[in-house]
Amino acid sequence: MKKYSNKYKATICMLWLSATFASCTKDFQEINTDPEASSNIQPAFVFTKSLYDGAKNNLNLLLGTMQYTTSFNDVAGFGSKYVSSQSQQSSAVFSAAYAQEINELTLVIDAVKTDPEKVNLLASSRIWKAYCYSRITDLYGDIPYTEAAQGYTNSNFKPAYDAQRAIYLNLLKELDEAALSLNTAKATFGAADLIYAGNTVKWKKFAYSLMLRLGMRMTKVDAALAETWVKRAIAGGVITDDADIAKISYLSAGQDINKNPIALALYNSDYTRADGISNPEGGKYQDTFISYMKNNKDPRLGILSVVYVNGVADTSAAIQKGMPATLNAKPANFVTYSEPNQKTVLAQGGAKLIFTTAETNFLLAEAVLRGWYTGNASTLYEAGIKAAMKQWAIISPTDGVISDLQINTYIKYHPLNAAGTLDNKLQQIYTEFWLALFPDAQEVFASYRRTGYPALVPVVYVGNATGGKIFRRMLYPLSEQNLNRTSLDAAIARQGADDFLTRIWWDKL
Repeated sequence: MKKYSNKYKATICMLWLSATFASCTKDFQEINTDPEASSNIQPAFVFTKSLYDGAKNNLNLLLGTMQYTTSFNDVAGFGSKYVSSQSQQSSAVFSAAYAQEINELTLVIDAVKTDPEKVNLLASSRIWKAYCYSRITDLYGDIPYTEAAQGYTNSNFKPAYDAQRAIYLNLLKELDEAALSLNTAKATFGAADLIYAGNTVKWKKFAYSLMLRLGMRMTKVDAALAETWVKRAIAGGVITDDADIAKISYLSAGQDINKNPIALALYNSDYTRADGISNPEGGKYQDTFISYMKNNKDPRLGILSVVYVNGVADTSAAIQKGMPATLNAKPANFVTYSEPNQKTVLAQGGAKLIFTTAETNFLLAEAVLRGWYTGNASTLYEAGIKAAMKQWAIISPTDGVISDLQINTYIKYHPLNAAGTLDNKLQQIYTEFWLALFPDAQEVFASYRRTGYPALVPVVYVGNATGGKIFRRMLYPLSEQNLNRTSLDAAIARQGADDFLTRIWWDKL
């Protein structure tokens, strides 16, 4: 009897558990679903976020590496001093990009790619994705690409790294296909598109301008391939007018995401007091940058730079002075060094320029010199200088204006050396490129590694991580060693050591 009693007890228990489980799972999906969230993304909203994230994902330490800025502080001055203990600062773009703009763009593309009515949404997303990926691979070389951002879709949390050459070829293909697919008769992102407000003609010019940039990047590693893509870009139509430049406009107030990211980062790190002395991170302009502009009577000097005299910002050229990068303590004359102008460089409501007419003209000037484009290299070089000076009025319409007289005078005394060698001319072009693209140090860093210009003298500082040489690439995050070691090891075996001086695919001697 006892045996049967236990049997019945077990049966009753199982029935109770079944009933309990059923009551718990009956409304499981409803209970565990956020009523404020949607399982279907809104492509326009996510695309806007990807634009903000892609535009702000800059490696600002490169401002120091390209000798625009420096600091007496070893931590803040890592970019100019290459202090070994701060090496992992260089992994910041990699760490942020995949979780932000790359993941966001993957979601948008997956949501719109099968709808022929959304071809423009797909195309602009592909173009922006190519821009974002190019910024990552140009810093690190081989990176996750084909298998990237598959955590949500395929539960692939350990993506393989693609070789940079393969990434470049695919980026160029993406730009070409996306540009050709743009259709003026179809819907666009409209106001959600912070760059062009849905203007497909301008998106096409941006795509081909990026193609020109990436094509020219390959001149040393594969000149024939570079020539093919440069010619295709030019034939497609690149940005040659300021009305077509790729830029994002920002607000001077409100949430930080709506403020110019470079200006905001610089302002928060050092310049909130605006008195020239109370700079928490010890930042100032570096002497290389200021001395070059001062010695060449560059009219941008007073637009970009101030010295605080009795607490008042003074733009007079005569008193501008850059700080040496070798300092390791706050100098007694710290207040006498130049720093960014609050009204222009630090204008949080100023536009961030993504691709400019100045860059196009300098690249086209080089294309002429290589015989890849029919034009006048001197004319294009001068147009690049003029556009670079005019663009500060786009960033800061009131305080960034440089007169035509100032511009023409500068050009008169800085003509392209018609009798010089190709290398002589490239030195002139890409030294002006260095001035023109400030504060986009990340693009200048890529150009510097390809051309060798401007001819910067490396900073030799005690405890540096590079033996007193300027970086060639950035380091992968430590998280990749812990979470994706097999894929990382394969990339290192193919590319070379995860080291600052390892050269990426297109960076050849």
